[in-house]
Amino acid sequence: MKAIVYRHFGSPDVLHCEETAKPAPHDGQVLIRVRAVGLNPLDWKLMKGKPWFLRLILGLHKPKHPGVDVAGEVESIGGGVTQFKPGDAVFGACRGALADYVCAPVSSLAIKPENVSFEQAASAPIAAFTALQGLRDKARIQPGQTVLINGAAGGVGTFAVQLAKHFGAAVTGVCSTRNVELVRSIGAERVIDYTQQGLAEDDQRYDVILECVGNLSIPHLRRMLKPRGTCVFIGASPDASLMTILVSMLRMFVLGPFRRQKILTFMARGNHEDLNFIVGLLQSGAVKPVIDRCYGMGEVTEAMKYLEAGHVRGKLVVRIA
Repeated sequence: MKAIVYRHFGSPDVLHCEETAKPAPHDGQVLIRVRAVGLNPLDWKLMKGKPWFLRLILGLHKPKHPGVDVAGEVESIGGGVTQFKPGDAVFGACRGALADYVCAPVSSLAIKPENVSFEQAASAPIAAFTALQGLRDKARIQPGQTVLINGAAGGVGTFAVQLAKHFGAAVTGVCSTRNVELVRSIGAERVIDYTQQGLAEDDQRYDVILECVGNLSIPHLRRMLKPRGTCVFIGASPDASLMTILVSMLRMFVLGPFRRQKILTFMARGNHEDLNFIVGLLQSGAVKPVIDRCYGMGEVTEAMKYLEAGHVRGKLVVRIA
């Protein structure tokens, strides 16, 4: 079978397609014939090996198999698997998804809704997990609250706008001029075009801010929050150094107990319960994935370069023939 692999950290040019052995599922796993893979910013960050300590953790010259968000058909099942059978259309998250076939634990998969394409399903897991857990679990969003989403046209942002609307909040999205209509069409009541209006000029105060870009300082964010508001960081500026991120996190930890406003950061964790919740939203149409472009398996390098440039509307998807 064919798989995308890299052995050295660096630019997207380190990616290449090679023939590898077809895997076999272990107990509690299924073998998936991959149809589509969603790309995430984490994919290119791991590929570049930054911050540097990641290179030691991941292995300097050990083969790396990128791709996490996956959708496809069950080819075969391992021992003890009763949830799925060969031929089932599934989606979820697993490592090394950019391949013809991949093995995944059943706990990380769900049946793909019939009204959702493989491409749409593959675009959902990581971004939807992040938006859901950031808004519901960290910010504890409530109906009637005002929510600002900085980076509303991105992968997490497009899911966050729709989820905040689903939870009954009044949503303001921040994006560039070319994305204003998109962000409005998926549920934002107000849209701030940051190329025309600086956020410092926005006189509204928010119950919740979801910071998906990482380009606003903590003092600036506090000025935009209500006295008991919550800001959740789920992204950092590509130019931010590890030391800058660690200092910001330390300030949040030290000063947090003494302020009524909350500034939080977290990393999303996939789980079966939340995946089933996302399935329900996709089935009902409450959430519709936004896909910027689809690529072929031979175009992964081009796709990763576009992803790294930081101007993706929604998600990028790789179709596996």
